[in-house]
Amino acid sequence: MANLAGINLAMQTPFGEDGAIDYDEWERLIDVYIDAGVHGLVLGSGTGQHPYLTESECNQLFETGIKRINCRCNAICQTSALNMDEVIRRSTHAQATGADALMILPPYLEGPVDDDGILEFYREIDAAIDIDIVGYNIPQATGLAVSPELFARLSALTNFNYIKDSAGDLTTHQQYLQTGAKVLNGCDTTAVYALMAGATGAIWGGANYMPHETVALYNHVAAGEHVQALALWQKMLPSLLHIWTHDYMQCVVVAAHHRGYGLGNVRRPLRQIDAAAQAAMLRTLAPLET
Repeated sequence: MANLAGINLAMQTPFGEDGAIDYDEWERLIDVYIDAGVHGLVLGSGTGQHPYLTESECNQLFETGIKRINCRCNAICQTSALNMDEVIRRSTHAQATGADALMILPPYLEGPVDDDGILEFYREIDAAIDIDIVGYNIPQATGLAVSPELFARLSALTNFNYIKDSAGDLTTHQQYLQTGAKVLNGCDTTAVYALMAGATGAIWGGANYMPHETVALYNHVAAGEHVQALALWQKMLPSLLHIWTHDYMQCVVVAAHHRGYGLGNVRRPLRQIDAAAQAAMLRTLAPLET
């Protein structure tokens, strides 16, 4: 089992103004984020605009990313897709490329909604690969909620060793923890509380614009320095509340670009937020500069 403890930064995908992926910037960002101390990088993440990437683009991101990472931190590849054969094809390719773990959404958009159907979906993937599966609870996006009971059943699969919980419900999050399985927080606005409750770590989109702060927060909690963690959290929280309640991906890339991380562009069909929305996002970053 891979050790995914710590901050696993859900990497943005750098796009030029024409929408093409800038692979040079991709590799530069990998170095910058590793130098900031992150424990893992999620390639092809939701924050990286995964739904708008082709399979071949994801494969190239995995290949160039894993080579650049060069075992300096964990490489987690998102291999989600709607077609079952494509999920397995993406997953086996990522494993062959050297991924440490795979992050995979449940079968959303008119797929099976019952627990047995979701379990069978992951069982088929589990049989095809030999590295960790990170399941994904994000009902606000998929319409599917992974119950604590289903999580316990999924955890009995050979490779289903983690879940990323982005729902933001601390009750469910703690019920997950009660199963004894490993949980990674995915909700920006609950991160400090999830870590204090015992989450193994986080898969964190907001870390794109504050990698140093997220690593410091994790280190404070891991050391039992909760007063220091909460003091840092108060500086981080305004921007996290903003991205969680506005256009998430656009806000993250605007904030990241402002702080020297990435190019600040999104890919169609997403649209850039306007100047007023950008200014509102940037105002929330002020506490981080004090």
